[in-house]
Amino acid sequence: MFVVTVTFVAKSGDAEAFRARLRRQAADSLGGEPGCHRFDVCADPAAPGRIFLYELYSDEAAFKAHLETPHFKDFDRDVAPWIEEKTVATWTLLD
Repeated sequence: MFVVTVTFVAKSGDAEAFRARLRRQAADSLGGEPGCHRFDVCADPAAPGRIFLYELYSDEAAFKAHLETPHFKDFDRDVAPWIEEKTVATWTLLD
């Protein structure tokens, strides 16, 4: 399995809208992508604008397909003005 982790820091004042849009993105990914098995949205209780995503895909090809979906492209465009920082890492889930 292919794991993607993303840490975002939302700009001050945009955290609530950003969190709501992330929840919608998670639902769209899980509901519309057979290769997406998990999409967790986690918030830092000490910093509401700091969000961590844990995404699990069948393989790297499924993640690349995710990046080409209309719902991802819409999400990426929608949240761009709200993001102060974004860090992406990929992992392999060990059996």
